[in-house]
Amino acid sequence: MVAHARAGALAGAALLLTGLLAGCGGSTDDKPDDRTDRDAASSAGGPSTAPSGQPGTPPVPAALTSQRLDWKRCEARAGESAPGSEWRCSTVRVPLDYAKPDGGTIGIALIRKKAQNTSRRLGSMLFNFGGPGGSGVSILPRAAGSYGNLNSRYDLVGFDPRGVAGSEGVSCRTDQEQEAAYRKIDMTPDTAAEEAAFLKDGADFGAGCERRSGKVLPYVGTTNAARDMDLIREVLGDKKLTYFGFSYGTELGGTYAHLFPAHVGRTVLDAVVDPTADTIGHARNQATGFQRALENYLKDRGQDPKAGTRRIAKLLERIDKKPLPTRSGRELNESLAVTGIVTPLYSKSSWPFLTQALDEAENGTGTMLLQLADSYNGRDQKGHYDTQNHSQRAISCADSKLRPTADEARALLPEFRKLSPVFGPFLAWDTAGWCSQWPVPGEHDNPEASAPGAGPVLVVGTTGDPATPYEGARKMADELGKGVGILLTNKGEGHGAYGGNTCVTSTVDAYFLDGMVPKDGRTCS
Repeated sequence: MVAHARAGALAGAALLLTGLLAGCGGSTDDKPDDRTDRDAASSAGGPSTAPSGQPGTPPVPAALTSQRLDWKRCEARAGESAPGSEWRCSTVRVPLDYAKPDGGTIGIALIRKKAQNTSRRLGSMLFNFGGPGGSGVSILPRAAGSYGNLNSRYDLVGFDPRGVAGSEGVSCRTDQEQEAAYRKIDMTPDTAAEEAAFLKDGADFGAGCERRSGKVLPYVGTTNAARDMDLIREVLGDKKLTYFGFSYGTELGGTYAHLFPAHVGRTVLDAVVDPTADTIGHARNQATGFQRALENYLKDRGQDPKAGTRRIAKLLERIDKKPLPTRSGRELNESLAVTGIVTPLYSKSSWPFLTQALDEAENGTGTMLLQLADSYNGRDQKGHYDTQNHSQRAISCADSKLRPTADEARALLPEFRKLSPVFGPFLAWDTAGWCSQWPVPGEHDNPEASAPGAGPVLVVGTTGDPATPYEGARKMADELGKGVGILLTNKGEGHGAYGGNTCVTSTVDAYFLDGMVPKDGRTCS
């Protein structure tokens, strides 16, 4: 699946770039296991308070709100190295079904690096890096070098949201089934046979999720993940939640603010999902955003954007008719080619890779585009796929009520081709490919983010963001409400601004560390 209709979905590439580009900091000295977590209630917030829940939702039992975490050295996960000795891992128990909080529980995997300046510690900072489906336990140690200033006074805490990796991670397909789908399924079907195969693949994927992960499938939506965050906050001993969310993590943060406005502490949302958009709206936003990024890339290379777009669209048409050979012996089809083009658009620093890959493809070889697509799709050199795509789809379909049909997707094609000749057809068809025959009903058309009474939430939007276009940041700030949503604009390129723009980074650090709220509407360039 090249992309899905929620803006957070394409953040998968950003997660991969984070893992590839971020350094792994930290010492190598051995330390004893840390079996307590309530070493201090947040000095920024005072004593902890229990989760308030949602109206009509029973309170979480004291056995869960008062649990003590057993922090231990983190073990290596499959295909990964163990994080350094300064990191500790644990598991918090949460209700599987918050409507029945005294019933069964599941474990949510956590990772933590303690604040460096213990005498000035402010509390815990919880991260979500997007997806949906990104593993905070895996990503945070790789990205922690970017958050050194914040780690001086905050414990850095990552988690795997429910349905992800170490938290009852959803699994739907074998590696062989995944490989066959990427090789055989045309994501922009041109014939009745291709369309039938495309729709059957979507149904088969959902059926596989139900067979392998049916226990958790109805409960992996964003609302339940936000409730988990509040229980994590309570167990960590913080009166209010300090939170840093990226991409889909901004949707999760907005949902949390709506559910628990009294518990919103210093919160930053970077690369913001439009909370007013439904499934088709997100697809429309992404068609606009990725086309904008592609045109900015072409301008940067001294090319005419319209002519460059036409050239790439014609290249994809040729690949659709005749896939390109690669050094691996696998072929590059049109769907994988689009994925390969998408991946480097997430960061301006990756644009040179796109130039090399397109030049190679124009000369008849698809090796580099396939490598970029593999990195996006979570495929390693041995042919093993991670399951982020599985979790991403399960969370998205649990959230969204909208189930576009093939006829509805087909009707979108003229509009989407006009928005983006390169990405539009994929995104239009994708609206019908993910959830049309999903075994679990969706919760809502679009998430609620209004948070009257919450503390200020810093909303960071980048004008050239391809996956979560800038307009979504404005809408999130408005939805959060007057005096809550504080918009900070980054005039630049790429998916996310923190760490890539000095002005944004210093403004965010000043807010987190000193409580300095910038003027609403400030611009960094």
